[in-house]
Amino acid sequence: MAAARYQIFLEETPVSAGSSSVSNAKDASTSTFVTALVFNGAVAAIEIIIFTILRPRFKAIYEPRTYVPEENKRVGPLGAMFAWPTALLKLDIDDIKRTNGLDAYMFVRFLRMMVVIFLPLWFFSWALFLPLHAVGTTNDQIGLDRFTFGNVAPTQQARYAAHIIFMYLMTGWIFWNIKQEMSNFITTRQRFLVDPEHSKTAQASTVLITGVPRKYLDEAVLAQLFSHLPGGAKAIWLNRNLKDMPKVYDRRMKACNKLESAEKTLIAKAVELHSKGKVDVHDGHKSDPNLSLAEQLVPREERPTHRLSVLGFLPFGQKVDSIDWARNELMETNAELDRQRNQLRKDVDMPGTGENETYPPLNSAFVLFNQQIAAHLATNSLIHNEPYRMAEKHVEVAPEDVIWGNLGMNPYEKKIRLAISYAATAALILGWAIPVALVGIIGNVTALSKKYSWLAWLGKLPSPVLGIIQGILPPVLLAVLTMLLPIILRLLASFEGIPRKTGLELSLMTRFFIFQVIHSFLIVTISGGLIQALPGLAANPSQAPTLLAQNLPSAATFFITYIILQGLSGVGGGFLQIVPLIVYYVKLKLLGSTPRAIYNIKYTMRDVAWGTTFPGITLVTVIALVYTPLQPLVTGFAVAAFFLFYMLYKYLFLFVYDQPRSGDTGGLFFPKAIQHIFVGLYVQQVCIAALFFLAQNQNSKPSAVPEGALTVVLIVLTIGFNLIINNSYGPLLTSLPLTLAHKSYGMPQESNSPDELNDGDDNERRRLTDGQYNGTGKEQGIGAIVDRQPAVASRVPPTEVNNSRFDQAGKIETHAGRPTNMDGSEDEDGNEVPLEKVKEMPTDFNHPASVEPQRTIWLPRDTLGLADSEVRNLEANGIDASTQHADINEKGKITIDGRPPEM
Repeated sequence: MAAARYQIFLEETPVSAGSSSVSNAKDASTSTFVTALVFNGAVAAIEIIIFTILRPRFKAIYEPRTYVPEENKRVGPLGAMFAWPTALLKLDIDDIKRTNGLDAYMFVRFLRMMVVIFLPLWFFSWALFLPLHAVGTTNDQIGLDRFTFGNVAPTQQARYAAHIIFMYLMTGWIFWNIKQEMSNFITTRQRFLVDPEHSKTAQASTVLITGVPRKYLDEAVLAQLFSHLPGGAKAIWLNRNLKDMPKVYDRRMKACNKLESAEKTLIAKAVELHSKGKVDVHDGHKSDPNLSLAEQLVPREERPTHRLSVLGFLPFGQKVDSIDWARNELMETNAELDRQRNQLRKDVDMPGTGENETYPPLNSAFVLFNQQIAAHLATNSLIHNEPYRMAEKHVEVAPEDVIWGNLGMNPYEKKIRLAISYAATAALILGWAIPVALVGIIGNVTALSKKYSWLAWLGKLPSPVLGIIQGILPPVLLAVLTMLLPIILRLLASFEGIPRKTGLELSLMTRFFIFQVIHSFLIVTISGGLIQALPGLAANPSQAPTLLAQNLPSAATFFITYIILQGLSGVGGGFLQIVPLIVYYVKLKLLGSTPRAIYNIKYTMRDVAWGTTFPGITLVTVIALVYTPLQPLVTGFAVAAFFLFYMLYKYLFLFVYDQPRSGDTGGLFFPKAIQHIFVGLYVQQVCIAALFFLAQNQNSKPSAVPEGALTVVLIVLTIGFNLIINNSYGPLLTSLPLTLAHKSYGMPQESNSPDELNDGDDNERRRLTDGQYNGTGKEQGIGAIVDRQPAVASRVPPTEVNNSRFDQAGKIETHAGRPTNMDGSEDEDGNEVPLEKVKEMPTDFNHPASVEPQRTIWLPRDTLGLADSEVRNLEANGIDASTQHADINEKGKITIDGRPPEM
């Protein structure tokens, strides 16, 4: 954490009662800055040079988007070896919307916004404050501290007038940019919502409703309720208490993984024995016909084995034959899931609200509407007449985004969990200093062993052991704590009962940002200023206000080095990606033992966890905002850092990362980041107001009260503007307005309707005229999107038996006796449906355990026919298997030339 790094910085900066040691400390801080700049600049240069050399040779790491995604989501090569910086700079960030969705696009746009905001602030703050703070002053500040707010001498307090004027102009400039960017965001998001590529999906028209009362837990009743909305409901899925069905489903997935690995090992062993002449394949055909060919060739003692787990995770149980165990486990779980699913179908078909059902409905349901606008109207409607009943509604829901375990909570239970979750978060934030302090203590055990007799034994340990304890253990423990924090915060958000993974990330973004601001900024700033002021306070306590006003800005040196670290070494490491490069080939070597494992390693691209990525950027925003009038050097390095971040993430989202479509919120992380800017403004204004009120002249009297009062006025103006932004744009963040309902896919176009989306920038105005939408509700060139949708062709929803009840109610479009267009081949009248039309039809919002078929066992084909024999043997036992798109040679090396069979 930044606080721990600052602790190290303080330990290297001696502070005593004498003025000479304070001078030395300031020299040390300047030396620290120069060292950090040179070192991180050299590291960044080395990383960029290595990246330039490696990039053309390792496409799987540096440019996977040129060949892995669907063709309409791919990008062209970045360019020649040494021409990539220029080529990257010229690329349009609008392409990120096509390749990675709106969340990624708005993140990169936020970085560009920071560059736009801070670039003029950098120029004017340096031109104004560097001479104002450093020239003609009589204070004793030296080094970088000469350029801080605290270097203005008591006899020159009139200079503070420049600060308040600059702050008003700076705040107005930021307000204007926030207004422009929020306006653009709303237009961009609304275009995203009505874009045919998105609005034709089931996700765009589906609402998750929780807290549904018992009497409404019936598909026909809900269909009747929502018939008051335009078009009514098209399909309804009640979430049910599946009891142990998910556990059986997980057992089956575990058995599939084990069987694929064991079968591949068996085949490779048989091929090896045959290549060495120890067995003859032809002899195997004459043996036991009940065994596969590979089983006949490999001795029993050489077959793959493993130990069963104890307590669910300890591998100390009975040793078993892996293939026999996995086959039996698959047959058992398949049979059990079939039995439970049959009972589930009977429960679904049972009239009423399920009092006597084996799998009763939970208090939540997915409702797919015929019109997109109906889903948004439902989300903004007051549905029930009692408190907390059907009050929590989530639009734009995708099955992959659902946290199934959080769908059955009582509304009152969720409120209690919410309070406990945030109380625990507050306690965690406030108490996090304890484990960090313990880590610092471990790093200083030698001094402790000399001071405390009961720790004297530590000083007697061998020097290598002490070196490990003091030099290696603290940073390792600190790294572990840093990794644990987001995990703990995610668990707290999940405990709260949030039903969507994207909601989890949105909650984590807020919690993690609060933690960062408190621990990595406020505590460091305050503690750093206090430590710098301690010698003067000890010598002259009556000068406390003046000393604090002079020394609180002194922590800026640490933040300059922090920004240098992130902007140089961090960005260089982001381009180089040395860890993913090493992990990729280590995984292929150690874990690439099956076709599926190789496919997942080679063709699964990385994505970003927004809940931790955005706060890291907005923390730099807060630091830069606060220190622009206090230490303008911070602003210059912040501009450079934001520009480098912009280039880095522009590259990553165009060429490397792949954000799942189901996890795209349509840019909802962006308005949260805007609120973080307001937090930075509040912190800045409160700090500077305090410094103004603390400032004293040569007569020890307050000298900047008018400036402090004007800063308080500025705080009030900022609060007012914040409220205006929230009130004006808040209702538009998540909902589709009625004025845009006719632009949704499949809706009749209104020729006399004004174009409400012509208020965005030029790039946004071209969005609906770039060949993706022709103004008649028909799609063009978007056939490949079907690959991003859930694999639903083989699913048979439990609700299919109940479709006749929907028809009798006359309120919902259904297809009696078969899935709701799940086969993707016929429409309601039995006519063949073109492939591109299939994507309009509803996807499956049932729990995967209730509908997913057994995953195909994917084996590599060999020249001896061993894998084909294994497939026949497995299928004879009711286990689906295939050798499609995978081969294995005589040395056991596996190659694949396509996707897994079930895809």
